[in-house]
Amino acid sequence: MTNWARRERQWLCELFDEVGPDAPTLCGEWTTRQLAAHLVLRERRPDAALGVVVGLGPLQRHTDAVQRRLADKPWTELVGMVRSGPPAWSPISIGPIDEAANTVEFFVHHEDVRRAAPGWIPRRLDPAEDEALSRAAKRLKMLIRRSPFGLELRRPDGTVLARKTGERTVTVEGNPGELILFAFGRQAHADVRYQGVETDIAAVKAASFGI
Repeated sequence: MTNWARRERQWLCELFDEVGPDAPTLCGEWTTRQLAAHLVLRERRPDAALGVVVGLGPLQRHTDAVQRRLADKPWTELVGMVRSGPPAWSPISIGPIDEAANTVEFFVHHEDVRRAAPGWIPRRLDPAEDEALSRAAKRLKMLIRRSPFGLELRRPDGTVLARKTGERTVTVEGNPGELILFAFGRQAHADVRYQGVETDIAAVKAASFGI
């Protein structure tokens, strides 16, 4: 079976090589340099990685300081660290764990770089990757918990990947990767279709999703 996390990692690193360290991303004000540093920190610095999730006080300051030091590395070295993946002592270096932890992570960040550039178009994914992303998307309910209305993420074939109940519901339809991008707060760059009351749709498009 293809490890899509590894494929997306490789494709992202090829794109890093192409666009360089100062290209924009969809991660706020981060350039590709900050994004690459974030990916290295996440896999190689467990002492700092917790701050990515918690984001409070001294822990966040430590995370920020480590990420700045990593970002100061020469670009080729930094991309090489992303490309080589987690060190052997990390559980993420084990294939199935890598796939579980990184398939969505690297798909989303690959698209963060692709879709920050003008003229982007959605990729046509291998059906096997679509299915891998679909399996991962079934865990998206936590990411859409802040929806102001009921929300249903649905594939074109009618399969519901995530749902938040509410008195009124907005349905978001798209391929699994697009629904993942939507749930990670990239609504403006996700190739999806909406069904529902227009004002509800507008509120969902503006909502703060993600971790």
